[in-house]
Amino acid sequence: MPKLWNDTIASHRSQVSDAILDTTAALVFEQGLRAVTMAQIAERAGIGRATLYKYFPDVDAILHAWHGRQIGEHLRQLTAVRDGTGDPAQRLTAVLTSYAHIVQQTRSHDTELVKFLHPDQQIVDAQQHLRELIRTLIAEGASTGHLRADIDPTELANYCLHALTAAATLTDPAAVTRLIDLTRTGLRAPGS
Repeated sequence: MPKLWNDTIASHRSQVSDAILDTTAALVFEQGLRAVTMAQIAERAGIGRATLYKYFPDVDAILHAWHGRQIGEHLRQLTAVRDGTGDPAQRLTAVLTSYAHIVQQTRSHDTELVKFLHPDQQIVDAQQHLRELIRTLIAEGASTGHLRADIDPTELANYCLHALTAAATLTDPAAVTRLIDLTRTGLRAPGS
């Protein structure tokens, strides 16, 4: 097949898959985790049920794929922030701020959905990736004297991630800012 034909097919499949993922998430947020059926998804996405089953075997598989896409997007966003301008401490602050806002935004998700998705291996992998991203910035900042060097960067990365999970319970933007500032304070080099 010509390349243009292959690109068109791949683009179409991607669009259908995205429509399925977006539709399923919207239905789950509207109706709850166990109330959504494959027939509802197909109807709302504007595709036949046979087509839907060619892409995914069941609602659970769709939700895991949707969650994987969400995680991937968050990691891409945080990586782009990390790769921005500034010294390591400034870039770390930008990453921590972005992460706290992601945590705060996801707090509105259905509790049943969160429990369903979180034992997933993709969460473990994403946390490992995020921990390493933050650990690297802390190590860079410690080597330049911008951040503390008296505690292992891995411990400090864990500290940051655990501290910022509190953003999930905060509704006031000023409280999120205070949480980020408090977390950053723990990373300062002694005497600075």
